[in-house]
Amino acid sequence: MATQDTVIQLRAAIRRLLAAAELDVPALAVAVRAGLARADDYASLGKPPCDWDDSAAREALVDALVRDVQAALAVLHGQELTGPLAEAAQLLALVAGQDVEAGEDGVFRIARRVARDRVISTVDTEARHGHKSRARRFDGYKTHLGVDPDDELITNVTVTPANTPDREVIEDLLDAPGGNPETGDPAQPDTDEPDTDEPGLDELDVSGVDGGQSTAGFEVYGDSAYADGRTLREQAERGNDLRAKVPPVRNSRGYSKDQFRIDPEAGTVGCPAGHTVPIRPQRRGGQARFSDLCRDCPLRAACTTARGGRVISINPHEAELQHAKARQREPDWQQAYRAHRPIVERKISHFTRRPWGGRKARCRGQARILTDILTRAGAINLARLAILGLQHGPGGWAIA
Repeated sequence: MATQDTVIQLRAAIRRLLAAAELDVPALAVAVRAGLARADDYASLGKPPCDWDDSAAREALVDALVRDVQAALAVLHGQELTGPLAEAAQLLALVAGQDVEAGEDGVFRIARRVARDRVISTVDTEARHGHKSRARRFDGYKTHLGVDPDDELITNVTVTPANTPDREVIEDLLDAPGGNPETGDPAQPDTDEPDTDEPGLDELDVSGVDGGQSTAGFEVYGDSAYADGRTLREQAERGNDLRAKVPPVRNSRGYSKDQFRIDPEAGTVGCPAGHTVPIRPQRRGGQARFSDLCRDCPLRAACTTARGGRVISINPHEAELQHAKARQREPDWQQAYRAHRPIVERKISHFTRRPWGGRKARCRGQARILTDILTRAGAINLARLAILGLQHGPGGWAIA
């Protein structure tokens, strides 16, 4: 999707409000136009005329647009707004508040910050900025898939704005479709998240280990996006075995945290030089300070450059993270992980191939995109069922 800068968003939001008011309450549209100070009818698309190489001209344009927004909102204040007009007014207030701020001189300028959950387009207000890594960014939405690696069928899909953490949809992917609402017995799903540099698609892989008799008891395979301590703990409490790789903690200036011996049960941390210090509880997690022990340590140069010595931060869910790191070094764990992930990655490739639209949405809005994704997943599943030998006989549909 095409994103919009602050100037385009401000002008487009005013234009949208005027269009909605002219359809709903023409007299209100006249009152709003009467309060606008800029010499602009807000009828055309795109950026208004401006000397974009002149910083003073740019600032003057932003300030004038914001003051037009304030004038329009002042006219709307106290009015009973409904439908598209109310949505347009809310959007106008939102785009004016997320990107600009008044300076000490009272002039409105573009803020040197990025608002949390920033709206990036007035055309599709649910789309957001997302990133696969620090260097790879994208705009729009994420598609999350649940895949059964045994039958290679997509069991669940969901769509979220691009800035939604993958771990927040794990319950949606594990909510097995086709279950019995009276007994609670689910269909047996599997999900997995891709380890790819391509943007905008994330998945999880879950294998049922209890015969499908409860919503808990799945083996869940996912990449490091699902390997935070809170998610590991929550899935363990639900009886699920979440097998996701906890990423290593890197430190370019010395020994990494993974080279320290962290014992959450004993409440101690040991360093590569053999020193052990207690973990001091804090409001969130804790800290292990080596302080004076670093002063004459022969490994100090390879460990830290801090004057106060090395400090190790302890995650509130450090016990879960350390347990997961220990498990992922086991040969059986690694073999199972390598067995499931390639199958799921291949299904992701089927989902994103060009005949199905690739990684581009063909419509706007989260609800409409989800409908498109469900259709795409259903068609891919039908193709897979045909390969598995799905046939229709006297008793109905069955796998040959």
